[in-house]
Amino acid sequence: MTGLAISVRGLTKSFNGRRVVDDLAMDVPRGAIFGFLGPNGSGKTTTIRMMCGLLTPEAGEGQCLGFDILRQSQQIKERVGYMTQRFSLYEDLTIAENLDFMARMYGMKDRKARVARALQDLGLADRADQLAGGLSGGWKQRLSLAACMLHDPELLLLDEPTAGVDPKARRDFWDEIRRLSARGVTVLVSTHYMDEAVQCDYIVYIAYGRKLVAGPSRAIPAMVGLTTWAVEAPMARIAALEAELRAAPGVEQVARFGTVLHVSGTDAAALAALAANRAGAEEAWSEVKGGLEEAFIWLMGRTPDNFAGGAS
Repeated sequence: MTGLAISVRGLTKSFNGRRVVDDLAMDVPRGAIFGFLGPNGSGKTTTIRMMCGLLTPEAGEGQCLGFDILRQSQQIKERVGYMTQRFSLYEDLTIAENLDFMARMYGMKDRKARVARALQDLGLADRADQLAGGLSGGWKQRLSLAACMLHDPELLLLDEPTAGVDPKARRDFWDEIRRLSARGVTVLVSTHYMDEAVQCDYIVYIAYGRKLVAGPSRAIPAMVGLTTWAVEAPMARIAALEAELRAAPGVEQVARFGTVLHVSGTDAAALAALAANRAGAEEAWSEVKGGLEEAFIWLMGRTPDNFAGGAS
């Protein structure tokens, strides 16, 4: 476990006869921001909970923070902060009262000092007496994070943490997450937002309970093996061009970004030939570095849905 916060093998879980996590293995470095990327219902939250001893797998084994996930779950829970997607604190209490209540729940002897520090660290001190129910989504998010960090956890679990907040609040939130990571806190983030995925040091793509690919975020597109070309054309031509390219040899995916199409596939030679043949006055072709979004869409399109047709 040297250098690893989490190491698990063979994690499997079923609900109502359907396998939602299927023989999953994962290593998470200490202090990393590790993103779990996938569509809703793909098993991200279930996977995270099993990895951290919060949910018992029906098969598999592993360690989290040096403790066995099957036999030492209580020790793990004491060292984990868990922020759910839905705001779960008391809206009829103030920010300070919510944090004080959480400190009492943790049985903290120095709870006043802990609350004061949390208010200061998350920029909540000036709003300490404001009712939680009157906060915007971004400020509720800060309060939730402050509550999670009261007991100085070694591991932070974030389940769709920025759903429903504005771009400025999302950026501020991620600035705070990076500060926590720099202090040595390991962060697991469940998300399906690409602009959040690029904030992570490592990413795992999960679909229908299966791990599709995992690695450093910058390396994921190369690991998938996609070649991508950007195609620019007049707006009047773009819709017809998109349909044409979807049927062209070597093209496995076309994604539209305004008047630019990203054309991707795994046959680099076929795409290069297509670009050479089509480039002209109305089409400008240039090879570009594929991103996480192209990789994600490509992977999802090739993964069978284990829930389709009632399959388990």
